[in-house]
Amino acid sequence: MTHEYKKIYQSRIKSSLKNKFSYKNDHQIPKLLKIQINRGLGLGAQNRMILQKTVEEIRFITGQQPIVTKAKNSIAGFKTREGMDLGVTVTLRNDFMYAFLEKLINLVLPRIRDFRGLNPNGFDEHGNYNLGIREQLVFPEIDYNMIDQVRGYTISIVTSAKTQDEARTLLQEFGFPFKPENKG
Repeated sequence: MTHEYKKIYQSRIKSSLKNKFSYKNDHQIPKLLKIQINRGLGLGAQNRMILQKTVEEIRFITGQQPIVTKAKNSIAGFKTREGMDLGVTVTLRNDFMYAFLEKLINLVLPRIRDFRGLNPNGFDEHGNYNLGIREQLVFPEIDYNMIDQVRGYTISIVTSAKTQDEARTLLQEFGFPFKPENKG
């Protein structure tokens, strides 16, 4: 089963981008590659309950089992040892990615308190967009009674765009509500 947002990309967004940027080949048209959701817990990851709750939350939100990230090196200043649990991450592709994108745009972002639009400067030089969500309660799957402490997520949207402008246009076509840029 193809997801609705994938159909929208195929039917409308692809041709719009091709016209705007005058691509000669369909393979040049930017597309979404994956969405990665991360939560760094730092030393809180040593608490099994916090780590387990985080894994459960991300599984509820994404429908996919996340993996626990571990420290690669020992760093005395950060009190970390090689192999220590530090956070949780999940990578969404294909239909999971489009389902999460639709939920993010239509349900999650409107639920953020005092939301005035996404920061248009969240793009890196490779055309990927990064945003932070400060509290997990904006996701409809998370019940207020389930959480012990408010924690946020980092969401990275990886695209095949070559420039920030191409990536911004791609995400705007999907309906991302960016703040107007200040030219000054």
